[in-house]
Amino acid sequence: MKNKILNISIALGVCICVFFCSLTTTSCVKEDDYLDSLVDIKFSTDTLKFDTVFTTLGSTTKQVRVYNTSNYPIKFDRVTLKNGVDSRFRINADGDTSMVIRDLEIAANDSIFIFVRVNINPNNSSNPFVIDDGIVFEVGSHTKILPLQAFGRNAIYHIPNHSLTSGGMVYNYSIIDCSQPWEAGKPHIVFGYAVVDEDSVLTINQGTEIYFANDACLWVYNGGTLNIEGNNNNPVLLTSLRKDGHYHNLPGQWQGLWLSAGSKNNVINGAVIENATVGILIDTVANNNPTLKITNSIVQNMSLAGIYGQGAVVEGDNLLVANCETATVALTLGGKYKFTNSTFANYWSHTARRSPSVILNNWYEDVYGNIQLRPLTLAEFDNCIIYGSMEEELSFDVTDMTDFIPVFNNCLIRTKHDVATLFSTSIVNENPQFVDVEKSNYHIKDNSPARNAGSFLYITIPYDLDNVPRGNPPSIGAYEYVEIEEETK
Repeated sequence: MKNKILNISIALGVCICVFFCSLTTTSCVKEDDYLDSLVDIKFSTDTLKFDTVFTTLGSTTKQVRVYNTSNYPIKFDRVTLKNGVDSRFRINADGDTSMVIRDLEIAANDSIFIFVRVNINPNNSSNPFVIDDGIVFEVGSHTKILPLQAFGRNAIYHIPNHSLTSGGMVYNYSIIDCSQPWEAGKPHIVFGYAVVDEDSVLTINQGTEIYFANDACLWVYNGGTLNIEGNNNNPVLLTSLRKDGHYHNLPGQWQGLWLSAGSKNNVINGAVIENATVGILIDTVANNNPTLKITNSIVQNMSLAGIYGQGAVVEGDNLLVANCETATVALTLGGKYKFTNSTFANYWSHTARRSPSVILNNWYEDVYGNIQLRPLTLAEFDNCIIYGSMEEELSFDVTDMTDFIPVFNNCLIRTKHDVATLFSTSIVNENPQFVDVEKSNYHIKDNSPARNAGSFLYITIPYDLDNVPRGNPPSIGAYEYVEIEEETK
């Protein structure tokens, strides 16, 4: 009986030992059982790349997966960076951030993640430059390297050094030195509010790139002026700082342009504005000139609105305003607005959209609950496409239609409004046949009803958004139909 109990105990002990070893993976593995080569070690990418890293800011963290495809575990003698202490990269493997990581193990047919960041020192280059390195894995005399590569860029930084409290809000801001224009070359990085002060004119020349951190804003203050001088071939870019992964086209990453009440004679030509909350917020006019004249520009991917006017005077020509959660264009609190040869296309897909693409409004409710009228003296659209994924893409949020007469000349509109006099020269509820709305390609196809359906009477800029000459009659919208372009757009 004692022998049986002893045998059972021994067997049970062996089973427990085997079970424990299986749970602890390599803790019971003899040194002779480890791989002594790197043939079976694979990486999830051939080269771990960081697209654009601005100097001194540092990168986002990327990860690479290291696979052990063999039936035996491996223990690396050393995992380190090729450039050693001079490397601009830093790694983290299983929580170990040492410059030299020793005895890192991967079980048979298993994998681990290694996390990588890079921080690049500034230099004198105005052009992007490449930083190369590699993660070195060593077992005995065997070595395997995963290449690392980062594209660095020097930049001009605008960092808040003042604060202002107004209406319970705190604005952290910097005052822009407007004595010299912003030029192409080193991009500008904006944190907080970058302010064009009173009696100042900020000129931004063609090819300039401006990147905005979270909640950052370009604020043209009372008496200030913004003058963007891009063109169709070399636009000024205003976009979000983060461009990696799903951030590339993610709306709401910065606040947008704010042309505040009292700013004057603002001109935007040849700009691409994207990924903000409001592309351009335009407050009440300061004089008889337009608060904003905007031409040859793209405004897209906004978490609220593309162009948001509040009692302003705006003229727009050759515009694409697309994919905004509330509206591509919200013209509110009255004002005076005219748009020509523009495409307002709203196929917002991030969340449910409940508002039409174009909103016209001539009133507001004051703090006492009283309705105050703000006359909308002009709301004119000539040769424009107003279309999107909703059955109604045009909202008349007005107190009295008798005092409100919008004008739609030779437009293509998706609407359920039954106001024949408004749309007598326009095309209603016919699909404009965009090339590819999923890829935000709003050129028109051969069979588009917008093709050659505009009027040359309203042409003030003889070229479209691609610098293609306008026909006679022209196509409706921001893009002239060109047959040869359709296959490649």
